[in-house]
This record gives sequence, structure tokens and C-alpha cells, in this order.
Amino acid sequence: MAEQDPHHTLALPAFDRPAKLLIVVAPFYRDIADKLIAGAVATLDAAGVAHELIEVPGALEIPTAIALAHRLSNFDGYVALGCVIRGETTHYETVCNDSSRGLTLLGLQGALIGNGVLTVENRDQALRRADPADMDKGGGAAAAALHLIALARRWSGETKGVGFRPSGGFQVAEGTDRT
Repeated sequence: MAEQDPHHTLALPAFDRPAKLLIVVAPFYRDIADKLIAGAVATLDAAGVAHELIEVPGALEIPTAIALAHRLSNFDGYVALGCVIRGETTHYETVCNDSSRGLTLLGLQGALIGNGVLTVENRDQALRRADPADMDKGGGAAAAALHLIALARRWSGETKGVGFRPSGGFQVAEGTDRT
């Protein structure tokens, strides 16, 4: 377990109706992916939330898989899991930037995603971040998705209320009063 985690974490939200999440994992580094999955599943189970797991070849395919599920299925949210370790070429930057950008764009379009794709310098950093008994980034990604679902449900019945209506009514052209 991490000695002292100086970061504040929110309590898991409670849901008045069932929620279902899709965990999308790129198991390129199988041992790291398994630790991320264990953390995510433990968090979702602790919240009493149903989940499914799918695997994709790499981090670049995670946004595409989530986009497909968001369009074609009935999941409330998504957990993106994987690991990109810096190598000798610029491929690291491409994979990190493009997978992150894809997830961010999906989020801005309404997909509720917890991003647990690790971008690290070496295996030791990845193992520490993935370990549920240490930094638990898989569990953190699952918790983030749950919090986004709770926000979406909280605001789902509210309207934008374009414009305003004065309390005394308003007058339309040609002298017609409308209230």
C-alpha cells in the first residue's frame, strides 16, 4: 500500500437504479493490464455496478471500441485501461496523444469515460500505478466513470432554458400581449 496518498478521493456514488459499465482494456502488457482490471472490477463491485470486459489490440483501439459501444449498445459508462511505456522512438508520443485525444473527444460528445490508460517511462512506474494495493489507477478510472454517471443522472431532467420570460409577460410586434 502507498505510504501516504496526499490526494483526496471522493466517496463512490450510490445509484437509485442499476448502472452498467464497459471496461475496455488493451492487454499489450498482460501483467499490468491484469492489475488495472483487478482494481477497476473491485471498485465497480464495491459500488454494486454491473460490468462487462472486452479486450482490444492496443491503446489506439480503445477510443474506437468505446465509440462503437456508445453508439450501438446500452452502457451507462466506460472504463479505458491500458499501458504505454516510453520506448526508443516517437511512437510513444503518438499513441499517448492520440488515444488520450480520442477519449477526450468522446467524453465531450457525451460518453462517460474513466481514463485509466497509463503513460509511463518504465515498467516499474507502470506496475506501481496499476497495483490495486498501491496507486490503483484502474480503480481510480472506474470511480471516475461512476462519478460522471452520477452527474449525468443528476442533470438529466434539467433543461437549458434558452432566453428568459419576464414576470409581467412580454409584448410581440403589432401590439399583441402574450404571457
